[in-house]
Amino acid sequence: MIHQYKNNGYNIVLDVNSGSVHVVDEVVYDVIPLVEKALGAECPGEELEGEILTALGGKYPKEDISDAFCQVMELKEAGMLYAPDIYENYIIDFKKRETVVKALCLHIAHDCNLACRYCFAEEGEYHGRRALMSLEVGKKALDFLVKNSGNRVNLEVDFFGGEPLLNWPVVKELVSYGRSLEEANHKKFRFTLTTNGILLNDEILEFVNKEMANVVLSIDGRKDVNDKMRPFRGGQGSYDMIVPKFQKVAKSRNQTNYYVRGTFTRNNLDFSKDVIHLADLGFEQISVEPVVAAPSDDYALREEDLPELQKEYDRLAVELLNRQKAGKGVNFFHFMIDLEGGPCVAKRLSGCGSGTEYLAVTPWGDFYPCHQFVGREEFLMGNVDEGITRTDIRDEFKTCNVYAKEKCRNCFAKFYCSGGCAANSYNFHGHINDAYDLGCELQRKRIECAIMIKAALAGTEGEESNEKE
Repeated sequence: MIHQYKNNGYNIVLDVNSGSVHVVDEVVYDVIPLVEKALGAECPGEELEGEILTALGGKYPKEDISDAFCQVMELKEAGMLYAPDIYENYIIDFKKRETVVKALCLHIAHDCNLACRYCFAEEGEYHGRRALMSLEVGKKALDFLVKNSGNRVNLEVDFFGGEPLLNWPVVKELVSYGRSLEEANHKKFRFTLTTNGILLNDEILEFVNKEMANVVLSIDGRKDVNDKMRPFRGGQGSYDMIVPKFQKVAKSRNQTNYYVRGTFTRNNLDFSKDVIHLADLGFEQISVEPVVAAPSDDYALREEDLPELQKEYDRLAVELLNRQKAGKGVNFFHFMIDLEGGPCVAKRLSGCGSGTEYLAVTPWGDFYPCHQFVGREEFLMGNVDEGITRTDIRDEFKTCNVYAKEKCRNCFAKFYCSGGCAANSYNFHGHINDAYDLGCELQRKRIECAIMIKAALAGTEGEESNEKE
């Protein structure tokens, strides 16, 4: 499978199955799809070049077409173009393997001190009652993780909410308990924290910097954008309170192992300005992603917004590329892509592992496939006392992969997005093996932009190398 596109002056060709990326001239760019079509029709090799020459003879000199054809065929022989799909049979083994839990999302607090308009957790309540996780329930969750993690050494626990700092003493106790389990069980906990920052103080920050491998700091960007969507319950904005705190966090962590994480809505289709605003505030690790909301919500993104949103990603990619070249680069989460190693095959095919390797735990100890399913009783999988009692739900999530989704099979982005979010699929289509169409369009654009940036930076490195020589 081949995906070709033009972006920021580059002719880019992605061979989907091998992961090879090529930046080519116009002649090669035009030859590649003709060869693909001919190979699909099983055109004999000796006739192939002649057909290409005939098709493009009026556009390019004959010798240029022949040279381009030779380059394309060399790449084919090297397995870097028109590579076969070797992954589909792998998924059969993946479904059969024993389930190992490697990560928990601990809903340490079903309560919040903000009233964010787009909150899927209904201001922390998750379709239910306000509650704080007890230390006893948290300990049982960590015990479950250790017991069900098999031979895996590294385990991940995210303290989530609502707002987890509302239950800060229990967070600290659970970190201590987790550390006490490590040596005897040959495990290593990687704790993370997601917070709106309202309750952050120096004491908390000191503990976070000692014990938390990563911190996610929630802010939407410019003051007016943030305060419209992330107010206190009384209506006042949160921007002025959290920005200095977040800047202190970023500086104290040497600009690593954190993210400022925002959400853009129909209120700020010019979201690239919010990313740049955050960069100008001094943040170097940034994630700003599209809201997922019911069509009836006034802030929900619509299909008609796609052209503008796609242009925004292009604008943002060029701006971040220029900043990178100027030595002022930032890491924008959705443009981070590994074209060499990348995630393991299982991750490429099945994504986040929700419902199998990754579970959410409510304050009273119930298990759900992930935080976005919490409160939906049809996805209640068990609890910390009895373990997983609904293995049928787990087995259903084990089948969730790019080959189980018809929309993914012929999509060039499938090995980068791994089929997208199961919760979004369920919310929009009623089952987990579909795909959220608007989100897919934006994901494809982000991947195109990410590859363009990589290609441009690789070209810059080549130019610098030639200059040194």
